[in-house]
Amino acid sequence: MRTQEADPAGAGDVRGAAVARRRLLGAAGAGLVLAAAALTGCSPEADADAGGGSGSGEPSGDSFTTPAPGTAPRPLWQAPAAAGALGSLDTLAVAGDVVLVSGEPLVGRDLATGKELWSRPRTAVPGARMILGGGRLYLASTAYDGDVVALDPATGEEVWRSRLGGRYAQPRPVGADGERVYVVAGILEKDFSSSRNVIAAIDTRTGKAVWSERRDAGTEEYGIHSAVSGRRLVYTDSRENVTVRDTMSGRQLWTKKIGRSSLDRLVVHDGLVIVPDGRTLRAFALESGAERWSLATDEFSSFNGPAVLDGVLYVSDSTRSLWAVDPASGRRLWRNEALLDSAYPVQFAKVGNTLYGATRFDEDGGVHAYDARDGKLRWTWNDGSGSVEQWYVVSSGRRLAALHARKLSVLPAV
Repeated sequence: MRTQEADPAGAGDVRGAAVARRRLLGAAGAGLVLAAAALTGCSPEADADAGGGSGSGEPSGDSFTTPAPGTAPRPLWQAPAAAGALGSLDTLAVAGDVVLVSGEPLVGRDLATGKELWSRPRTAVPGARMILGGGRLYLASTAYDGDVVALDPATGEEVWRSRLGGRYAQPRPVGADGERVYVVAGILEKDFSSSRNVIAAIDTRTGKAVWSERRDAGTEEYGIHSAVSGRRLVYTDSRENVTVRDTMSGRQLWTKKIGRSSLDRLVVHDGLVIVPDGRTLRAFALESGAERWSLATDEFSSFNGPAVLDGVLYVSDSTRSLWAVDPASGRRLWRNEALLDSAYPVQFAKVGNTLYGATRFDEDGGVHAYDARDGKLRWTWNDGSGSVEQWYVVSSGRRLAALHARKLSVLPAV
């Protein structure tokens, strides 16, 4: 089934032009903000309260006061974080009651209070993906010595360290489940070069390699986005491939070319692999690779990475509209095109009937809260720093963790 959604004639051109003008003005505005900060001697941190204020840092339970309609809640707590704008979308994670930020040092904080529970220097490459599975956190060694390290996220203590037999260079964990962590690594030649790469599985209990499979010639070690679903490992890379492997054996089931490099998150849901491919979302059958549906946005727009939350696929496009889609059929449920004055979200979380979106590189960005039933924008929270760096967001229970520049904030999910 192929579903196409088209704007009235010329609407895409008008909206594209409006966005282009707005971005030019926005870039100039951002420069003025930074220049003013330099002249007055104020650091971004000095104005942190401007976006909603700092919490007390004390436990507050889960009974949060609901702010007035259209008003963002105040943070429960805020803390410094050693991460910048260049991380992956998994640079922020929650494991149980611990919130983790990829950076130097790697720090675990109590989600409820913000208290630092543990800190490990020289453990995580800044911006590295926080790969969780089987109650462990998996990272590539910062010494670039070929090690993969498993940590207990509750304590920060090392559980095991794997060298993959010393045959591979610069391994990077790309996914995990309860039994295995999946790693992409270069094949180390006798002259210490690495022109080919493998994907390997490591046993999460022992740290021993279970299998390794050489990837096709021309595939990239970088730009990989991945997901694990049952016995299937799905990933894309910057060479415009989407590939599915069996997690037990490493056998490649199928691979397909997509029209352009996918630099955003993919989704595996209910037997489908859903990937953004320029102005089209495409859904493939997980087992066979057959295309099941596609959905197009406007001619001069492109989709960002989707997310499926509570059985609904949410995705934004580059002309600042927000979509809700039935992931089984590709049928549009709603599309909010009245968001030209707000930055578009690239990462989502959902609590109850509220959809939260974290934005990318925009002075009008922050954490957006939308009504998940129609996409209407309820409020935006910004930390007031003036930074245009990317935002990251993840929810756990009634709390919403938001990372921006070098600050971590936890908001009540109300």
